[in-house]
Amino acid sequence: MLKVNEKKIGIKVRFANTSWQRLKGLMFEDTKKFDYALIFDFPKESIIGCSIHMIFVFFPIDVLFLNKEKKVVDKITLLPFTPNYTPKKPAKYVIEMPNEKAKKIKIGDKISW
Repeated sequence: MLKVNEKKIGIKVRFANTSWQRLKGLMFEDTKKFDYALIFDFPKESIIGCSIHMIFVFFPIDVLFLNKEKKVVDKITLLPFTPNYTPKKPAKYVIEMPNEKAKKIKIGDKISW
């Protein structure tokens, strides 16, 4: 379960652990089945290494970029087929969640799972 500042927000968590899972992300996912937060854990904090795209993602999503302390350093809603988005600050974790689920989350909030 995903938590914001130690408070559960009622969304289950899945991890993109393998290279294939990180490459695929939400491509070709059915919007009706996307009821979870997909967490990417990258080897190190980076700006370029945490850039993402929405190619073959057919619905909007909320994206959180977290530093190594798991604090939100950037937040955006991405639309289908956005070619590339690079976070404003280095991130180690990326969380993709259903649109509107991150509405109350702010820059600086601490995320845990």
